[in-house]
Amino acid sequence: MNSYIAVAIGGALGAILRFAISEWVGTPQGTLIVNAVGSLLLGICMAALANEIISKELTLFIGTGILGAFTTMSAFSVETIELWSDDQTKAIGYVLITMVLCPLLALIGWKAVELTS
Repeated sequence: MNSYIAVAIGGALGAILRFAISEWVGTPQGTLIVNAVGSLLLGICMAALANEIISKELTLFIGTGILGAFTTMSAFSVETIELWSDDQTKAIGYVLITMVLCPLLALIGWKAVELTS
């Protein structure tokens, strides 16, 4: 299967799953659940790829597609682990910047819309 098609199909499934969980549980609990579950599953997926248990194609479908659309927290978590292995200071910086910058940018975007409305 073409890698782009695998990611697209997986992404559609992940987006539907995320929406369903958010509708069923509500927010912010639903968001916490998908972020936590997605992080766990991407960790499993990447370890399975590294140990040649699953193929690159299946990793694209599950990891990039399903889990990528299900939550971006899973990618952030794995990237943090990879950075930690190489440079703990960079990993800590990445976490701090992400946890401060992203909510700040969301607030700026929110306020920009409120100001123009």
